Amino acid sequence: MSNLWKDRQGNIVPGEDTQDKTLSFLYNTGLGRCLTSVMIRPWVSKTAGLLMDSKLSAAAIPSFIKSNKIDMKCYEDRQFRSFNDFFTRQVREGVRPVDMEPTHLISPCDCKLSVFPITDDLKVKVKGTVYTMESLLRDNQLAQRFQGGTFLLFRLTKDDYHRYCYMDSGKKTCNVRIPGVYYTVNPIACSQFPIYKENTREYTMLETENFGNILMMEVGATMVGRIVNYHGESTVTRGQEKGRFEFGGSTIIALLEKDVAIIDEDLWENTKKGDETIVRMGEKIGIKK
Repeated sequence: MSNLWKDRQGNIVPGEDTQDKTLSFLYNTGLGRCLTSVMIRPWVSKTAGLLMDSKLSAAAIPSFIKSNKIDMKCYEDRQFRSFNDFFTRQVREGVRPVDMEPTHLISPCDCKLSVFPITDDLKVKVKGTVYTMESLLRDNQLAQRFQGGTFLLFRLTKDDYHRYCYMDSGKKTCNVRIPGVYYTVNPIACSQFPIYKENTREYTMLETENFGNILMMEVGATMVGRIVNYHGESTVTRGQEKGRFEFGGSTIIALLEKDVAIIDEDLWENTKKGDETIVRMGEKIGIKK
């Protein structure tokens, strides 16, 4: 990924993602791998999650706001019970207006967006792991369904709003959960062993009114992050809140079928240059074809 982001006006915004730097340390250095071999143990992950839900964790909120330059005027004004309570905070009414024009494709979240054509040889790096369509979905038949379509990678960083919405009205299927995988090779030689990882992810198919079938997938953060989706099989509406991520940087992936949408040109151009584009939940990112 580029260390520079662009806004929709083409202005360069310096991107300082300390979480990505931390992950690079954990997976690409000897000391980091040793630490990760301990951190991936279930009891460590559970303990970290409990800590983020505890009243004690609220003490970390002020410094987090300051270091990530979060404008709290955009969010509800209330006392937060824990760090996770703060992390999943709601925006004020009207702060994230949803484009309700039926022919406009919208972003499901605040993020740094990249777009890719779906080809037979597509490989995309998601949270430090390189996926093909087949390895991402663990379903070859489903992967083939989106050949020739578009891969939208919505990468949330710590400063982003961590709730997300449906991209269009329609009918959704039940949620399919793919457990994360973490294991090490040669754990004794901890300065050399690689760590293979796949983050926990959850997806659903959305039969939309305007953009065919969209596969929406949420990818959780390593060890701590949790995916919370609200609905099972149901009828949903554009802009309706779909769920939230609890603490940890996270990613949403949307797969579009062939010839259903034209993605805005600035998003393609920025991705080709290695830049990500800052977009907000409910904002137009394409049009119906």
